[in-house]
Amino acid sequence: MLFFITNPAFLVSHRLPVALAARDAGYEVHVASMGGPAVAQLEALGLTHHVLPLSRTSMRPWTEARSLWAIWRLFRRVRPGLVHAVTLKSVLYGGIAARLAGVPAYVAAISGLGYVFIPGSGLRGVLRRLALVLYRLALGHPNSRVIFQNTADRDVLEQAGAVRPAQAVLLRGSGVDLDRFAPAPWPEGPVTVAMASRLLHDKGVREFVEAARMSAARGEGLRWRLAGSLDPENPASVTAGELDAWRAEGAIEYVGECADVAGFYAQAHIVTLPSYREGLPKSLIEAAACGRPVVTTDVPGCRDAIEPGISGVLVPPRDARALADAVAALAGDEALRVRMGAAGRALAERDFGLDRIVRAHLAVYRELAGR
Repeated sequence: MLFFITNPAFLVSHRLPVALAARDAGYEVHVASMGGPAVAQLEALGLTHHVLPLSRTSMRPWTEARSLWAIWRLFRRVRPGLVHAVTLKSVLYGGIAARLAGVPAYVAAISGLGYVFIPGSGLRGVLRRLALVLYRLALGHPNSRVIFQNTADRDVLEQAGAVRPAQAVLLRGSGVDLDRFAPAPWPEGPVTVAMASRLLHDKGVREFVEAARMSAARGEGLRWRLAGSLDPENPASVTAGELDAWRAEGAIEYVGECADVAGFYAQAHIVTLPSYREGLPKSLIEAAACGRPVVTTDVPGCRDAIEPGISGVLVPPRDARALADAVAALAGDEALRVRMGAAGRALAERDFGLDRIVRAHLAVYRELAGR
């Protein structure tokens, strides 16, 4: 089987346990992606890697046609029995190439429909219509499954005629290691609010900073800590200048890219992600496993990562004041934070455990291979 993904680092961070479980189950596992530092890690684990000429963000027709041609040629040469494509561009190009190359079985992992499905008009509306055309082509493989992380994304593609109901499989995210992400003692000192995310505007980073400003202006004494890295290739990325200005202003503490998210959450009392749309955000299921209450937005993906009013609080998207108010209310009620944190851990144990997610993926592979 072959995992097809644009960025190999995403496979390491979100799908590596599935790939290793497939290897241990007897599959000869290949990975196709662009190059990068993560390739050496994949090869050290016994996975065969193929470098493809891919760009995460390019929309130039000639560049994209060259990528699709290279993917088709690789599929024809390697002859995988099953291709599992992860992330938006990989799902679209991988599905088209798999059909053209006669790949026997295809799995598409829809980890969110992407920027163009955030409500909006103009160019975004045009791109959304184009994306739906490509989804219909990519997901039309007769022996395939489409893994969704939330029902809203599934319903959009079913209603657009891109997915047949029998194809759809609902899995709650990419799973969380319940031993690594475990409840830690509540930290001493002021109530601390944490956000761990790529620094993209559609993740709600601006709203996080604005809510921190409001909190500071009201003299609430909260710490607002932000972890994550810039993504210059992404048009939605925060700029280095914006980040420098926020750090100089002092309303937030920026800690940089965080390799130890569990440790970062152990230092927090509340975790937030005010995103505009998600698949099922890994940061929030990790927060639940760590026993931390969540404040997030009432949008697809985010609302699916919590039990509203039980393990966390929902606020409207793009509303910094609502975010600041919800955080302030939770910061002022220690007993509620403790109850919500415990409920989040119970939710993670019930629905988000890594072993459960890995077994579900292997069951999908077996079903397709048995046809």
